[in-house]
Amino acid sequence: MIEVVGLTQHYGVRPVLRRIDLEIPAGQLVAVLGPNGMGKTTLLSAMAGVLHPQRGYVAIDGLRRRSSEESELAIRRRVVYLPDHPWLPVNRTGREFLLAVGNLYEIDVDRLIDHVDRLLRLFDLGREGDWPIRSYSNGQKKKIALCSALVTEVAVFLLDEPFSGGLDPSGILALKRVLRGLVDTAGATVVMATPIPELVEELADRIVILRGGEVAAQDTLAGLRAQTQCDGSLSEVLERLVHPQTLENIAGYFRETSE
Repeated sequence: MIEVVGLTQHYGVRPVLRRIDLEIPAGQLVAVLGPNGMGKTTLLSAMAGVLHPQRGYVAIDGLRRRSSEESELAIRRRVVYLPDHPWLPVNRTGREFLLAVGNLYEIDVDRLIDHVDRLLRLFDLGREGDWPIRSYSNGQKKKIALCSALVTEVAVFLLDEPFSGGLDPSGILALKRVLRGLVDTAGATVVMATPIPELVEELADRIVILRGGEVAAQDTLAGLRAQTQCDGSLSEVLERLVHPQTLENIAGYFRETSE
């Protein structure tokens, strides 16, 4: 479904991504992990067509991003991208915003109205759905942004840090269950970036770990554990791949304390 070939992206003289090669099959949930500043947002922005990489390319369902107006429009009908800090029409109500997004993606009006109702209930926005977005808390704004991605009913979801922004425990649980359901029952493809491995340890089919703008590893959790010879949590696997000295520093701290 998504192919990233030789992707290289620079900001000024600083390379952010270096020769990234990825193949993401349809019907999988893929988590992109790594510490802050390792290129996760840049990678998703390139996948979304927001950035035009200096080298390499991104193709979705056989169509190369930004290669022509026709290809780009065809891709955008099948893909939704939700950045970490999306723009929201704060003077509109949440319901008006979701209906407008659904109309943009040409969702049947009866199905759209029903879907909007279900999304608002799912994220505990039943009353607030008819309030102006400017009156929402940060967590409620995050929820309505997530609803705007889900209401599109597309085949590919590109989500940058979907669990951040003040999302409460019920919202995190709802989002996990919905994303897993979209993959398992509708065959959707989900790519999400997050710096917090605990949130995706039981959710992701495959995990891509970025380090210094390059792919340090990409595999299932079982495969990453075998690669690092670590039977611990995804957090421990991530530290061995990205910051192996962290675990040594922790052990050293307690050794010195006991002495």
